[in-house]
Amino acid sequence: MALQIGVIADDFTGATDIAGFLVEGGLRTAQLNGVPTNPLPDVDAIVISLKSRSIAPADAVAQSLAAHRALHDAGAERIIFKYCSTFDSTPEGNIGPVTDALMHATGADITVVSPALPVNGRTVYNGYLFVNGVPLDESGMRNHPVTPMTDASLVRLMEGQSEGKAAVIPVTVIDRGADAIRAALAQLREQGIRYAVTDTLTAEHLTAIGEATSELPLVTGGSGIGGGLARVLTGTDAAGTSAANDWVPLEGRAVVFSGSASEMTNKQVAAYREVAPSLAVDVDRLLTEAAADETAYRDEVRTWVLEQPASPAPLVYATADPDTVRGLQQRYGVDTTSATIEGLFAWLATELRDAGVTRFIVAGGETSGIVTTSLGVEGFHIGPQIAPGVPWVRSLDGTLDLALKSGNFGDVDFFSRAQATKTAEESR
Repeated sequence: MALQIGVIADDFTGATDIAGFLVEGGLRTAQLNGVPTNPLPDVDAIVISLKSRSIAPADAVAQSLAAHRALHDAGAERIIFKYCSTFDSTPEGNIGPVTDALMHATGADITVVSPALPVNGRTVYNGYLFVNGVPLDESGMRNHPVTPMTDASLVRLMEGQSEGKAAVIPVTVIDRGADAIRAALAQLREQGIRYAVTDTLTAEHLTAIGEATSELPLVTGGSGIGGGLARVLTGTDAAGTSAANDWVPLEGRAVVFSGSASEMTNKQVAAYREVAPSLAVDVDRLLTEAAADETAYRDEVRTWVLEQPASPAPLVYATADPDTVRGLQQRYGVDTTSATIEGLFAWLATELRDAGVTRFIVAGGETSGIVTTSLGVEGFHIGPQIAPGVPWVRSLDGTLDLALKSGNFGDVDFFSRAQATKTAEESR
């Protein structure tokens, strides 16, 4: 069967996010971590997850083009460049340069900028991105420690980091359906516009945009546009279909890691601390010992996790408020702080796996990426969604279950909800 969609995602959680929506849209989907070197699986859609959101633009472009070559060689009929539903890219960021490179590679002369995910409160109106009804630059994303979003205009954001001009296809056109959207795209193409920002308020809007862009060689945006395109290709209605209803979690212990500093993850950590054993990472001690090449603190953290009851799963978190994060970054440097915290989670993941932990619930794109890499997971089978955009996934070798959550996704009780499905042993 032809590979109908190839996705290039700029982080791990974003990849699982869109993979979940593709499955719910009816497409058999595999997710691969990094640019594949082996033959690709025979599925309807393949998602390649990169860790390119916050690296140097030239490196992000090179990785994305390598991913495109792999998908092109596998016969992908269309490409989606997937980034976060809150755009997560400053003027120095990568969305514009990667989009331009992929447009050149695919021969596209126009594409859409469609980050909206209404089911998670991400909407676009008059070209401005909103988070739960609040303009992006007035939401918690304004204080993001890596990509602070200080503008809600997708036109300005896109033009500030790319080669061409952007324009809006307004909701009055989107409401009229796919034919009207196609006509608007044709008109913008004649005007020399390269990036069409699509107003999006509902799942039905995403389906209409998906239908209108189904023949474009490249579309860009969040997981919503992937779901909309999948529904069009399979004829599934806007409500989607249930995915992996027979999913049974693996036997073994679970652990929760949280490295995200997002506003929602802070709330999720606070809620989970009320019902489960939790340990805040002593970042000052971690960084001091790391500089001295000492490991006593890491060993203490591992021992603490294994001493806790199996249920509810223990939580280890480096999640903190923006002021605390900025203070650490000022004392130790942004890169050193991030790399050392990620290094702890990477080491801890492998140690706990070797001690019998089979289920990892991870909050934060960077943390999810480093944990997945450290565990040697090359790809996933996609399971049911815990929350919109966050499915359970199982390693291709069937030994590990992971829930990889973008910082702002999920309800306050996400960590508990992720553990609600009982294993076969727990059900007896």
